Amino acid sequence: MSQPAPSGPPTETDPRFPSGPWTGFFLMRERPGRHWMELQLTFREGVLIGEGRDFVGQFLLRGRYDLTDGTCHWIKNYIGRHDVFYQGYNEGKGIWGTWEIPPVSRGGFHIWPEGMEDPTQQRLSAAADAPVEAPPADPADSPEDEPLPIGIGIGLGTEDE
Repeated sequence: MSQPAPSGPPTETDPRFPSGPWTGFFLMRERPGRHWMELQLTFREGVLIGEGRDFVGQFLLRGRYDLTDGTCHWIKNYIGRHDVFYQGYNEGKGIWGTWEIPPVSRGGFHIWPEGMEDPTQQRLSAAADAPVEAPPADPADSPEDEPLPIGIGIGLGTEDE
């Protein structure tokens, strides 16, 4: 099934679009859950070509990508079957977007280069600003015509006092 890499200029040098093995998934309403894909992609001068497989079968890809805004679009052609239209965006965490088989079905997808951590996984992290300490309240600093804050200057005794 391997397509020979086209001869000509070198592959893309933008780190968002490395040629080679990619992985990812698509989502579909009719079959809940992630449906994993294995892809072999080549990015060269705005043209994307590739091949891969998923639970539906083997497929070929052909489309375009734009370095200025990270947009991508391609057709996924299942060999001997149907086509699926993809459009997405790459902001450095793989390509994510939507797929469509008009007018029957549509869903979301996310693919990324092998070796990159799954960018869709939530990661816990803790960060907090250092607390800002307020100066201690001193009733003597309050202007005489302003009421004192509740609890200052008032005896807070118990019923026994």
